[in-house]
Amino acid sequence: MGTSYHITICTWPDDAIKKQELQQEVDHLLQEINQQMSTYIKTSELSRFNQAEPDQWIEVSPEVVTVVDAGLALSKESDGAFDMTVGPLVNLWHFGPDPGKKTLPAVDKIEAARKKVGYHHIEVQHEPPVLKKLIPDVYLDLSAIAKGYAVDMVAELLESHSIENYLVEIGGEMRARGHNDRGLPWNVGIEKPVSETRVVQSVVPLSNLSMATSGNYRNFFEVDGVSYSHTIDPRTGQPVKHTLASVTVVGETCMNCDATATCLMVLGPEEGYNWAKERKIAAYFIVKTENGFQEHYSPHWRELLGEENKL
Repeated sequence: MGTSYHITICTWPDDAIKKQELQQEVDHLLQEINQQMSTYIKTSELSRFNQAEPDQWIEVSPEVVTVVDAGLALSKESDGAFDMTVGPLVNLWHFGPDPGKKTLPAVDKIEAARKKVGYHHIEVQHEPPVLKKLIPDVYLDLSAIAKGYAVDMVAELLESHSIENYLVEIGGEMRARGHNDRGLPWNVGIEKPVSETRVVQSVVPLSNLSMATSGNYRNFFEVDGVSYSHTIDPRTGQPVKHTLASVTVVGETCMNCDATATCLMVLGPEEGYNWAKERKIAAYFIVKTENGFQEHYSPHWRELLGEENKL
């Protein structure tokens, strides 16, 4: 996944698995998920699908179908603001695995890449678990949803060993259960969306919930004084141009929070806020202004966490 993970456990059951054995189980689980869903591993299930010819069903694990199906549902719900096939555009704008020189792509190249993008080019079948692409050049990248799924799976592994007070984090996406060593909800920081330093903007009390953040403040480049974000709008083929710097989503599963945060980052401060409000999504928006940053909370965020959680 190109990132690190951390697990904090507060209370360890007397008859629980030994720490070293649990470490091995967690590592095995994450390796298994990587072998299913990684685009870095050429032999992974996802890579095998991406290399396949169109119009044929490719056998994958039920876990891959679960994640792809959830992503496609969000794509339909958001009219394509979230799209797991956006990779050709991300690569064209130099935010892929081979960043190259930061230059603006030509309009005809953008239009050519857009023809390779579209969640409607992917079909899913559950029994048996298979995927099919409808055009040759489309490929799936689960980086905006698979980390959250992995967090959920690690959390379920801990709970299978009767571990009830924990915090799991993979690449900034997290899930918490129970309480910390002070008997309180886990205090989780949300970064201030600035690239030059790491400071906390807000603190969220997290218990029996998951959380994911998406932001534009670290991965970008400038040409002639204009900043271009790594968040590409699949609907336009262009980097987003709105003022939303960061959005955090809290909910039941980290997989859904992970994907929804990316979706809201594409939609922006106004469209995203309204979209979240209509669907009762708990979201916290940090919007860039001339004087710094302004915070907005969706109504459901206030219901779950309270309006003010800042230091």
